[in-house]
Amino acid sequence: MAWVYLFFAGVFEICWAVGVKYCDGFRPSIPLAFVTITMILSLIFLNMAIKILPMSVAYAVWSGIGIVGVFIYGTLILKEPFSLLSMCFIIMILIGIIGLKLVVK
Repeated sequence: MAWVYLFFAGVFEICWAVGVKYCDGFRPSIPLAFVTITMILSLIFLNMAIKILPMSVAYAVWSGIGIVGVFIYGTLILKEPFSLLSMCFIIMILIGIIGLKLVVK
């Protein structure tokens, strides 16, 4: 169940990181409310995962999910610059996430 918590923590991390792009500073707005709520949810799920998984592994996977998700969003939705080299590095992050999942139960 810890990995499920960690997955949701990562998804909510992607949500708040993407949401920051649409915020207008700290002015009250729907995007700011979205960012705040998804940050809180991300940390709640991360906390639940850390109670079961080693903190170092949970944090690395959480960060990795966020990095990969934001990269995909930026590339596909925002049409940010993309290169084969950047894709190679993202694949390395994915390999690291999968590797940690395989060695930590």
